[in-house]
Amino acid sequence: MPSYTHISRRALCGALLLGSATLWSGRASAQGSAVTPVVPNTAATAGGSAAVESLVAQGDRESAARRTAAALALFERAVAADGRHAPALWRAAREAVDLGEVEANAEKRSALYARAVTHARRAVEFAPTEAEARFQLARAVGRTALTLGPRDRVKFATEVRDHALEALRLDARHAGALHVLGVWHAEVMRLNGFTRAMARTFLGGKVFESASWAEAARHLEESVRIEPTRLVHRLDLARIYRDMGRRADARASYEAALRSPLIDANDEYYRQSAEAELRRLPR
Repeated sequence: MPSYTHISRRALCGALLLGSATLWSGRASAQGSAVTPVVPNTAATAGGSAAVESLVAQGDRESAARRTAAALALFERAVAADGRHAPALWRAAREAVDLGEVEANAEKRSALYARAVTHARRAVEFAPTEAEARFQLARAVGRTALTLGPRDRVKFATEVRDHALEALRLDARHAGALHVLGVWHAEVMRLNGFTRAMARTFLGGKVFESASWAEAARHLEESVRIEPTRLVHRLDLARIYRDMGRRADARASYEAALRSPLIDANDEYYRQSAEAELRRLPR
């Protein structure tokens, strides 16, 4: 009989944290490859110069046009000019995660997530009361955790939850933070009971005791109420309903996802996922 650690490692590797979540960015596109990272100038002023603000504005335009690689390059140029500019930092984190989500090469994907975490941590350092910075850190840490072993996944799962909760404390209607928490609850509940017990007992993940399907659905439903046209909210809500056995609700949510406009970086990919999952949903 294998050891508890062996059982936990096998079970957690494929499921723990945000393994099936789509944790969207907000804006940006998935095309293009990773750009060369930059080293921030931490001696720059906190407010940023007009040149930095111009770079951020240009990055916003590229992000809105869903040209992710170009947006990331601009935000990282802004960070290089002013390493304390929190809006540029969390925007750079957002775009790096977007690129990582669709990067086929595992090494490049991990590097993008690592860059995202670095940017997001600095954004929180310089703007600890900005909800968006907290959300982007939760998102970046969640994605990074997928590249780690199970013990680190448990540790980072707690951090993801903590930053999402702090984002909601700062902005109770932050749809992204609500989404993160909903998916967090769902991913913990998708673990079998034995695996959750092992995580609590042997990996120190006692916070998992708070997870429930009811909370997963509640948080995603609130995200949908706040941002009803966002495809990714509808998609992850459909997945939660599906796994709760609420097939009619899942079908309606999948269909709503397919009717949603393409807004975010990877919405084409999310739409393809919704189409495939809806076809497999039992009647």
